[in-house]
Amino acid sequence: MFKNKTLLITGGTGSFGNAVLEYFLKTEVGEIRIFSRDEKKQEDLRIKYRDPKLNFIIGDVRDFNSINNAMHGVDYLFHAAALKQVPSCEFFPMQAVQTNILGSENVLEAAVRNEVKKVVVLSTDKAVYPINTMGISKAMMEKLTVSKARDPRIKNYNGIICATRYGNVMASRGSIIPLFIQQIKEGKPLTITEPNMTRFMMSLEESVKLVLFAFENANPGDIFVQKSPAATIQTLAEALSELFNSNNPIQIIGSRHGEKMYETLCGREEMSKVNDLGDFYRIPADMRDLNYTKYLQTDGPRLIDDEYNSNNTNILDKDQLKQLLLTLDYVQNELSTLKTK
Repeated sequence: MFKNKTLLITGGTGSFGNAVLEYFLKTEVGEIRIFSRDEKKQEDLRIKYRDPKLNFIIGDVRDFNSINNAMHGVDYLFHAAALKQVPSCEFFPMQAVQTNILGSENVLEAAVRNEVKKVVVLSTDKAVYPINTMGISKAMMEKLTVSKARDPRIKNYNGIICATRYGNVMASRGSIIPLFIQQIKEGKPLTITEPNMTRFMMSLEESVKLVLFAFENANPGDIFVQKSPAATIQTLAEALSELFNSNNPIQIIGSRHGEKMYETLCGREEMSKVNDLGDFYRIPADMRDLNYTKYLQTDGPRLIDDEYNSNNTNILDKDQLKQLLLTLDYVQNELSTLKTK
């Protein structure tokens, strides 16, 4: 499927970009374009891989010309560029609007103009019933994705635009696991906002698996979710403390701006029409037009009072979470540095 094809990854120097690079450099893909505005991280990746398949492009999704030029000749696109830090987006909401909404529209429009065959946009559980700026901006990005999937220009070249939505990616940049490990190593208290807060637990490898599943199985406008276990923040802190043989105290500091007690991957309205695909849910797009009188519904799905969230999924206990954490390269590397000291 990817043999001799050109793949573009926006935000390609981030955690997801690094993980997807590891995967695609083992395939017969012809070219991988890494599009981002971070020249230092691009240089680090260039030195690390020294692979002729890689093409590094400095640009910003906020600038239509730069992303449109980068899209020329691209077959497939993974759109990962975003502002993801919840507190930062709360304090600077227009920055989230410009990157996550307007920037995504630039990416999608450039993809259509350049007839990119398949586009997968990366979203987040925070887009469901959003209460913070990051989630609201990502929810708007999803709406743009579905809207663009209806674009009649796409039918001319049989393109597909879809999205994936995932929970917390463990050990990704800016996530809580690296912070807890840093606090353990520095002998500081592990700071917890709310002990009973639950979050989905997903590895970087699983985030790549979700995107690939969407790539291979999507219809226009679909949103894909991977079923994932969850854990409380208290359990996560205790599990890491035991793995690192730490006696650091746990300090409760109270919730931050825009935080929820639990996150939702499929809302109630979506669960009424979702397709259960085993390890994944497909949320099909509503592809009707505005002439609703043409679509008289006499049977079929009805709205239900049920959702898929981090409180009603499989909740891991401490031992189960420790086993999961030990599968992460990041945790293993951090443990090995302690052993060598």
